Amino acid sequence: MNNPLLSIIKTGIITQKDLFPDLTDDAIGLPSLTSTPCRSADCMKCVSACPTRAITVDDDLVTLDRGSCLGCNQCVAACPSGTIVADRSTKTAVRTRKELVISNQVKPVTTSAPTKLPFQRSLHVREVATGDNACDLEVIASTNAIFDIARFGIHFVASPRFADALLLTGPVGRAMQEPLRRCYDAMAEPRLVIAAGVSAISGGLHGGGYAEANGVDSILPVSAYIPGDPPHPWSIIHGLMLAMGRLE
Repeated sequence: MNNPLLSIIKTGIITQKDLFPDLTDDAIGLPSLTSTPCRSADCMKCVSACPTRAITVDDDLVTLDRGSCLGCNQCVAACPSGTIVADRSTKTAVRTRKELVISNQVKPVTTSAPTKLPFQRSLHVREVATGDNACDLEVIASTNAIFDIARFGIHFVASPRFADALLLTGPVGRAMQEPLRRCYDAMAEPRLVIAAGVSAISGGLHGGGYAEANGVDSILPVSAYIPGDPPHPWSIIHGLMLAMGRLE
């Protein structure tokens, strides 16, 4: 029988100590905007490249909805002016939907942390998957030894009756809307909902279709949004800690 202590001594500690590090150069994150003027009059390449119409251009004003962005970075490759650039940050979660809409000319909207939240020390989470396996795998990865989400007092539970928060993935099609409401109703107050991934936020590629898979916003109140397709495990942890009130 292997000695666990001896195994730890031999392999060392693999858990990342630095919280929310930037992505490496070989990883693809979300795009962001700079104050560099846009060549909108003779360009519009970013608008044509975006598969979810997350970018709009009006003269020199460029607006990017990261809640609809797949993170394909085709807009970054297409932009000749440097207005749209790659963002390596894993601190991507926000508290409100409007904070995901950014511009090259308007200062980002930020909201203050809620006061007197009861979840700052621990959070019990029930994940509800409605059709985004990639996001589900990143949620699972957040529990491994590298990220070790449990060290922040965040634990996953099997029943909504034991949960403080719903971590939602997937676009929430028509067939999943009523089960999701029942899951939410089974939770005790106070309770949180965290939308993880572009599908849960806006429906992503599924948005506007016959299945009414437009995300969770119109169904349940959301406490934090984690953009990306799928979001990085650090971004998922960032969103959960933001909803807990542990981060500014």
